[in-house]
Amino acid sequence: MKFKLLILAAICALTASCSSGQADFKNVIPQPVLIEQGAGEAFNLSGKTVIGYQAGLQNEAAFLSEYIQQSTGIECKTVEGEGDINLVTGAEFDNPEAYSISVKEDGITISGATAAGVFYGCQTLRKSLPVGKFCCVDIPETAVSDQPRFAYRGMHLDVCRHFYDVDFVKKYLELLALHNVNYFHWHLTEDQGWRIEIKKYPELAEKACKRAGTVIGHNLNGSPHDSIPYGEGCYYTQEQIREIVQYAADRHIQVIPEIDMPGHMLGALSVYPELGCTGGPYEIWTGWGVSDDLLCVGKDETIQFAKDILEEVCELFPCQYIHIGGDECPKTKWHNCPYCQARIKSEGIKKGNAHSIEDALQGWFMHEMAEFLAEKGRKVIGWDELLEGGAVGKDLVVMSWRGSAGGVAAAKQGIQAIMVPNSHFYFDYYQTDDPEGNGEPLGIGGYLPLEKVYSFDPYQDIPEDCQPYIIGVQANVWTEYIGSEEHLESMAIPRCDALAEVQWCPQEARDYASFMTRLEHQRKLYERLGYNYAPYAFPDYVKPAPAAEPAE
Repeated sequence: MKFKLLILAAICALTASCSSGQADFKNVIPQPVLIEQGAGEAFNLSGKTVIGYQAGLQNEAAFLSEYIQQSTGIECKTVEGEGDINLVTGAEFDNPEAYSISVKEDGITISGATAAGVFYGCQTLRKSLPVGKFCCVDIPETAVSDQPRFAYRGMHLDVCRHFYDVDFVKKYLELLALHNVNYFHWHLTEDQGWRIEIKKYPELAEKACKRAGTVIGHNLNGSPHDSIPYGEGCYYTQEQIREIVQYAADRHIQVIPEIDMPGHMLGALSVYPELGCTGGPYEIWTGWGVSDDLLCVGKDETIQFAKDILEEVCELFPCQYIHIGGDECPKTKWHNCPYCQARIKSEGIKKGNAHSIEDALQGWFMHEMAEFLAEKGRKVIGWDELLEGGAVGKDLVVMSWRGSAGGVAAAKQGIQAIMVPNSHFYFDYYQTDDPEGNGEPLGIGGYLPLEKVYSFDPYQDIPEDCQPYIIGVQANVWTEYIGSEEHLESMAIPRCDALAEVQWCPQEARDYASFMTRLEHQRKLYERLGYNYAPYAFPDYVKPAPAAEPAE
């Protein structure tokens, strides 16, 4: 009798420490296109649940098992073949990333057009789950049908102004996967630091990764700076890059490297001054802003240098897109450079109606790089300055960052564009209209609240017949003023949730009030996963009390 009482007490104690939960697909961000809840009995998710997968979907099954454990504490086994939750491909979908979820009392099926579709279905199931520690979770009878609005859904990270190690980049990729992002734009070279190993030019990483200090406050010219050396050893080896590329690929994310040229190249010029117009000397910048020192595109050795870099980049990154920048290039040095002026004459470069002959020289250079990459089966992405000087052909992609105008202009010319307007998707901007009063950490400026991110319409001002040329939307995280992982996460989260709905959901289906309700559930998941989100947009945010005046 005493033994039975002990067993009963143990069962009661176990029950008290572990409750049951309820899933809700209406909590999901980005919201699926169609959710139909039935009246049948719910599926009971528990430690007895087995995830079965079709051949080729082992990774997706492993991720789903991990996600369920992260959210609920429930551990599910995986097996190739039939299970209680089944992952399959081969269904007929119009979109290669589409999926469906069928939840019935006797099982769940996640069916995708491809493995990527199955992966997004797993993300949706994951985000429907309650967050906490549960013995079991009831998942109501539901049919979900979903597909993305845009084929290109990007997030960017600048690791040049401030460096982030491999472990954090992986954590960042997990955040992207959570939001169905499928392109990671990795900004790897800058005036303030070179972050990628190039075997043919080893000094680029070894020497150009470090600067003498970092500007204090909002000064742009590097003075005053803190005189604390920054960046020693802060670059990614080719082995680490391959590791990150594979880590991203496992989560159906392609990695787009950016090697910014011909401007923003002080990192390279500091090591190889002969590649500049004046011959230097050049120094890695300790401040921010725009340098008027560019690569000298009049020298054949400079052209070869750029191609050598891109040759190795193509070997490291299998993505079809290679980003070569092209932004912020003051051309005063080119105007006075005999090599650049000689190049203009030898190539028969002509001045355009709206731009200078040096703009046309940049167009020639970017076209040279695009042709080189095209021979390797790659397509160039560049900032919207590509529209100046005749650089853009139909096979290039424009990233519209100076507002939406560049994307509108590109689409009207039949050129593919990605919308990245600084007005809506620069996540280094402040999140409140009173940064100091709200205790926001230092930002570059501007004001970009969550609701404004959510409000963006990628097709605004674009004729209907030109809209197919807008292939996607992206947000950028520039790190001039973001020096820690916690700060970076808070700048991206929860604005990346609003971005996700712009990228994924039909325009007419988006509703900010609904989004904010779902964001409360997402916040619990962030806390569970250890992400540092910004609190300002949540209803329970309380503005800090003003600091007390010092006593006289």
